[in-house]
Amino acid sequence: MLSEVMEFFRLKRDFHRVGFFETDPHRRLSSDIRTAILGGRLIAVTGMVGCGKTIFLRRLQSELDREGKIIVSKSLAVDKAKATLPVLMTALFYDLSGEKKVTVPTQGERRERELQDLLRRRNKPVVLFVDEAHDLHGKTLVGLKRLMELAIDGGAMLSIVLAGHPKLRNDLRRPTREEIGSRSVPLVLDGIAGKQREFLDWLLPQCIEKDTSVAEIINNEALDFLASRLRTPLQMEEYLTRAFAQGYEVDVRPVTQAVVEAVLSRHLDDLEPRLTRHGYDVKSLAEQFRAKPAEIRLLFEGTLEARRTQELTEQMLAAGLPL
Repeated sequence: MLSEVMEFFRLKRDFHRVGFFETDPHRRLSSDIRTAILGGRLIAVTGMVGCGKTIFLRRLQSELDREGKIIVSKSLAVDKAKATLPVLMTALFYDLSGEKKVTVPTQGERRERELQDLLRRRNKPVVLFVDEAHDLHGKTLVGLKRLMELAIDGGAMLSIVLAGHPKLRNDLRRPTREEIGSRSVPLVLDGIAGKQREFLDWLLPQCIEKDTSVAEIINNEALDFLASRLRTPLQMEEYLTRAFAQGYEVDVRPVTQAVVEAVLSRHLDDLEPRLTRHGYDVKSLAEQFRAKPAEIRLLFEGTLEARRTQELTEQMLAAGLPL
């Protein structure tokens, strides 16, 4: 946010840098994940774009590290579409060895045996966190299941937490993924669903100067409107930023509902952005439903031929897509 905007509205902190808004569903989800980790399970934590998966799991990882009962490993590979099983195993070698310089065997049999021994020697449950897991290849997912079996065979316990868009959950339900899907624990992070206004009431006081009230910078009607139209922390933070920038430009303080309506995208809940938030783009939809990319684009535009629209819609609904 521009410094001029922050000064105009007496903001001391950017909305994107406040922290973690914890709700009862967050606490229940944390408890469920801990239970599944101690049970040596493969866990799929899914939620739409911007719901707070990354910050929630980062907080959970910090808590587990601090408690010291479970060893936490994290895959830092950025391009998950190219993250093969050896790449994820390398993360375990780095985090379990405790050494600055780690040599990971390139020969498969030796690598697996050394990792098995490393897991056993740590003598604690180990959990590997993999973010953006919706991009993992199907063969990599199956390989992770076998990696957990490798740990069990060596007398150790390895759990894996996959975090990703709802597409990950739907993919694991597909008949072709039964080998891995039937062994996974699906958990959903709804973020602030049902608590949007409470989130705004928590967020804004942390961002304004002490001698400023929320009512001085944005009115209740504007906040109620935002809470009724938006679902995720990311959306809230982004459109608050846009609304205050617009208020500064037109010299309006406090920000009104009219100002918010002016910056809120009219296409926010169209089919394409809605599916994108759940992890589906043109390419992935075309591949999964055996359609041409051009057909998917026409579907998004609402100009696809009626019979083909009905056919694709029925397939997508059966697959769990939010149409």
